[in-house]
Amino acid sequence: MSKGWEKFFYFLTFLTQGSSFLNPRAYAILHRMHHTYSDTEKDPHSPHFFKDVWSMMVQTKNIYMDYASHKVEPEEAFKGNYPEWPWLDRIADNWFTRLSFAAAYIAFYVAFAPSAWWFLLLPVEFIASPVQGAIVNWCGHKYGYVSFDNGDKSRNTSPIDIFLLGELFQNNHHKSPNSPNFAKKWFEFDPTYPVMRLLNTLHIIKLRRTT
Repeated sequence: MSKGWEKFFYFLTFLTQGSSFLNPRAYAILHRMHHTYSDTEKDPHSPHFFKDVWSMMVQTKNIYMDYASHKVEPEEAFKGNYPEWPWLDRIADNWFTRLSFAAAYIAFYVAFAPSAWWFLLLPVEFIASPVQGAIVNWCGHKYGYVSFDNGDKSRNTSPIDIFLLGELFQNNHHKSPNSPNFAKKWFEFDPTYPVMRLLNTLHIIKLRRTT
């Protein structure tokens, strides 16, 4: 995409992820590590080296923080080709900013929650992005069916992934990591792919591949 659209989506990501905003550079590095070392000891979040999803999340968080803070530099192969916006990252990765978003979520629930039970959802709201990542990496490498032998333990958890918007097609994604369409079989559906095709048609993004 153009630099203008890149900035637009970067800011939109910050706005919508809010208190759980993930630094795109650090996230990209972790994702590249995950594909290169899938389900080995060097994979930052393979469920097969942790006793539970919580310990996997903690380990992933520690590695992520090292890259987000530039405390550790990645391998040369994992550098470059990711968007960076340092001043926005400093604002986003700030406790005042994260707590401000959390306060806004609480205020929204106070105003609109139909019952007190709804407040139990707030912890998930606070860390929605890490929770989503934990579900994808835990379930997508433990539960479901295998269509391709990728030399790892990746799986397709569901043939119609409407809840994680295609991300639980992990076996397909590890087979074709550069494909925008995570669905590969006739009975599978990736709901994000039609959106990407629309953005491509509108010249907001340019798909390098369409399969």
